[in-house]
Amino acid sequence: MSPERRVRAAVLIDQRTPLVVEDVLLDAPRAGEVEVRIAAAGVCHSDVHLADGNLGRDRWPAVLGHEGAGVVEAVGAGVDGVRAGQRVAFCFVAPCGRCRACTRGRAHLCEVSEAHSLAGTLLDGSSRLRRAGGGALKHFLFVSCFAERCVVPQECVVGLPDELPLWQAALLGCSVVTGVGAVRNAARVASGDSVCVVGCGGVGLQVLAGARLAGAAPIVAVDRDAATLERARAHGATHTVDSSREDAVAAVLGLADGGVDHAFEAVGRPETIRLAWDVLRPGATAIVVGATPRGVDVALPALELLSEKGLKGCFYGSADPRGQLPELARLVASGRLDLTRAITHVTDLEGIEEGFGRLRRGEGARTVAVIDAALAGAP
Repeated sequence: MSPERRVRAAVLIDQRTPLVVEDVLLDAPRAGEVEVRIAAAGVCHSDVHLADGNLGRDRWPAVLGHEGAGVVEAVGAGVDGVRAGQRVAFCFVAPCGRCRACTRGRAHLCEVSEAHSLAGTLLDGSSRLRRAGGGALKHFLFVSCFAERCVVPQECVVGLPDELPLWQAALLGCSVVTGVGAVRNAARVASGDSVCVVGCGGVGLQVLAGARLAGAAPIVAVDRDAATLERARAHGATHTVDSSREDAVAAVLGLADGGVDHAFEAVGRPETIRLAWDVLRPGATAIVVGATPRGVDVALPALELLSEKGLKGCFYGSADPRGQLPELARLVASGRLDLTRAITHVTDLEGIEEGFGRLRRGEGARTVAVIDAALAGAP
């Protein structure tokens, strides 16, 4: 195997600058690593947050992209359970199995994985990516799938059923695990529970789908965009509230008999987190799924804590992604979880920057960048 290959990638040179599509050098996988030929990648708000400098300093230049699917091309020494030719989706946590979080059943909060992820390296503390003219590139959340190929830890790939098209499977490892996982793991929504979802973009739609699968009722979707609310109904919302036209809190309280059992915030703004809090019944909890930029604070009425209302963060669906992703893939393959209606735009590497613009403007839901049309299937 050649020690490196030249691949096309969308590169973030510096914060708040447009992505540049160029040739980069990708080193071959080392021990415990896997090289994947990428079929398709989802364009997520977390990518935009990093590009805009909201997730910390010194995280660029980098190849972004953390939600995607493809086919394994090569494996490094010692890789077990992954083979060349296997169809896979990515998950962006590589749990060590030994830290405090891992040994307590919270592998998604692995301390070792977090440290390397923030540093933009793989698990040995180095990068497999370099600009063709010289200079290391950082990985984003281990994956960096805004490229023709990537090298990731073996813990970051999960096998897929053959009947699932890869352009749909690209959404599994972030928006689906995050949204459905929040319902199942963070909130533990039961049949008949009332649910409100504030913000119905790519992740919010999957929260709605998870609530529908759990048998929740009513399921109230809150957003400011009419087209988004139509998509919300298609994903399981029984009622919709346009917060640009009416008092959203009053509307939700009226629909849910004075408050919901579970509220999910999928925007990442102080005002929407407060909205999720305000629609709770006593004793209920709001789950914050949206990523809030560094340095942003949220104010809540402390007196209402006496009613035992709660506010809880949720990272990556509070899930064991490697354990839960195969079941989610089967739900999509069987038709019980439809991802096609969550994809509003299809593009290529050059169109990812335009997808970033849509996310910044709050337009559409998920953009999928088809990197290899033959592998991805026809969207």
